[in-house]
Amino acid sequence: MDPFSFPPLAAVLEAAYRFVEGLAALLQPIAGVSSAALAILVITALVRTLLIPVGVSQVRAECTRHRLHPQILALQRRHRKDPVTLQQKMAELYRAENTSQFAGILPALAQAPVLSVVYTLFVRNTIDGHANALLAQQLFAAPLGGSFLHLLAGGGVGILVYLALFCELAAVAWISRRIALRLQLVDTQAPASAATLARALSWLPFATIVFAGFVPLAAALYLAASATWTLGERMLLRRWYWRGPERAAHVAPIPTR
Repeated sequence: MDPFSFPPLAAVLEAAYRFVEGLAALLQPIAGVSSAALAILVITALVRTLLIPVGVSQVRAECTRHRLHPQILALQRRHRKDPVTLQQKMAELYRAENTSQFAGILPALAQAPVLSVVYTLFVRNTIDGHANALLAQQLFAAPLGGSFLHLLAGGGVGILVYLALFCELAAVAWISRRIALRLQLVDTQAPASAATLARALSWLPFATIVFAGFVPLAAALYLAASATWTLGERMLLRRWYWRGPERAAHVAPIPTR
C-alpha cells in the first residue's frame, strides 16, 4: 500500500512539491538548470537552522555526560547485579541535570520526515495525479531523480557529481570519527570487548556513503549538505561549551586520547 495515497500525506507531498518547484523557479536566474539542486541546499539550510536549538541541547548533554561520567561508573559498579535499579538511578541522575542519555538521536529523528519527503519527491513519476516535473531537474548533467547505481549502469559525466559527494561524505565521516574517538568515555574496568565494540561503532558515519549510493541524487545532496552542516555546527558549539569561560565550573576538559 502506498502511504502517500492517504489524503493527509498526499496533501503534504503536494505542498512540498509546490514549495520545491516554486523555490527552484525563484532560483532559476542564479543556478539555471541546477536551480532545483540549489533549492535542496536552501531547504537543508532552513531545516538545520530550525534544528540549531536541538544541536545546542545535544552538545550541552554531551558535556554533562562527560562531567557525570565518574558518577555513572560508580553507579554501574554499585548496581552491576541489579540492572533495574541501575537504570532508575541513572535516570534520576540525568533528570537532576535536566538532560537525557538519548539526546544524541534527536537531530536524526527530527530530520527523518524531511529526508523521507525529499526522497519521495524524486522517485515518483506522479505527484497527486499530475506529472512530476522535478524528475527532469539536474545537477551538472546528473538527474536529481537518478541514483548512483542508475548512473553507473548508464555511464556519463553525472557519475563525477556522485563521486564528489562521496568524497565530501567520506571527509566528514573521517573527521566525525576522529572526534568521536577523542570524546569517547573510557571505563578502565570494562572488558576489552567493550572498547573493540566502541571502535567498531565509530565507523558508522561511513555508512552514510553506502546509503547515498542507493537514493536519488536529491536525497544524497541533502545528506551531504546536512552532514557537513552538522559537523561544522558541532565543532563550533563544542568550542563554545568546552572552551568557554564557564568550562572550569561546569564541564571537564576534553579527553586527549
